[in-house]
Amino acid sequence: MGMTEELVEWTHEQKCRKTVSALEKNEFIAHYCAAPQDAIDYIITAATDSMSVGFGGSMSIVSLGVEQMLREQGKEILNHGSPSFSRDEKMEIMRRQLTCDLFLSGCNALTLNGELVNIDATGNRVAAMFFGPRKVIVVVGRNKLVDGTTQDAIDRIKAWATPPNSKRLNFNTPCRSTGFCSDCKSPDRLCRVTTIIDRRPRFTDLHVLVVNADMGF
Repeated sequence: MGMTEELVEWTHEQKCRKTVSALEKNEFIAHYCAAPQDAIDYIITAATDSMSVGFGGSMSIVSLGVEQMLREQGKEILNHGSPSFSRDEKMEIMRRQLTCDLFLSGCNALTLNGELVNIDATGNRVAAMFFGPRKVIVVVGRNKLVDGTTQDAIDRIKAWATPPNSKRLNFNTPCRSTGFCSDCKSPDRLCRVTTIIDRRPRFTDLHVLVVNADMGF
């Protein structure tokens, strides 16, 4: 690694660590992960006493490959993402995720002040993030960090997360075609539920892993 790369990595690390400190001040259980493998190890250890594990549809979590690892350990996997499920089957799994032992999710944006900002189409993911599951682990790559306000975080989501998600899910929205938010009125609009978690919810064992790597979008 050359000097430029080393300095860039150092800068990323400082931003990640600053965010972890801010999260801790906001009463979250926060950890700095130098690499994705650290997040994998943390999740596998945290899942030891969990019988059921819910997945919120996060590409960051998918990239870690933990679902298969947990399945091989005999965990009940609650993942509504299979295209073979009917709508009713997906809804049932989403409801069960709200009471699972461990819920795994990504985060659309995380401010350096320690505020988790997300936008959902259905709301099942964000609902499970702040109440219901016995334990929640949110994995956030450094590319999701926002040095600014919660409005800046929302702007980041609509610029960098919603368009590719619309394309990935094949939703009929303008941003799927253009790559740019137009505050659409489409029936397939993803931006329907916006949440800001600025302090750890009182009764939720919420862990945030800030990873010094680009993850998801």
